Amino acid sequence: MKKKEQIALLEQAIKNNPNNLEAQEALAKLKTPHKYSAVATEVHGTRFDSKKEAEYYQELLLRIKAGEIKSITLQPEYVLQEAFRKNGKHHRAIKFRADFEVLYPDGKIEIIDVKGYKTKEFKIKQKLFEAKYPGLELILV
Repeated sequence: MKKKEQIALLEQAIKNNPNNLEAQEALAKLKTPHKYSAVATEVHGTRFDSKKEAEYYQELLLRIKAGEIKSITLQPEYVLQEAFRKNGKHHRAIKFRADFEVLYPDGKIEIIDVKGYKTKEFKIKQKLFEAKYPGLELILV
């Protein structure tokens, strides 16, 4: 169902029952734009944060069928700095979650992150990733 259709159904549900809080919350979520204008997209039951990421996933699936890629891992997580305590205060680990980890038949691994925009936070995490994981290649799409 398209977003416009969902909005119309929710608006009708609210019109029929103005006290329907569930429909009001769902409508508010649908009408709130993503801060970088990304549109969440679903492919084969898997939700992606952007249309660009979903399209890249479909491309990777085709490459698996062609035998170019052995496997794909979605949302792999890498610890950039371990958690620690200082002066009695706990500091959480700093982690980077990429979009895909791609394993090739020859054993090569690529870490892929689909970006429409490089944030300051991402640029810092990219440097930390490159320093901690020199054997892995981080590719931006």
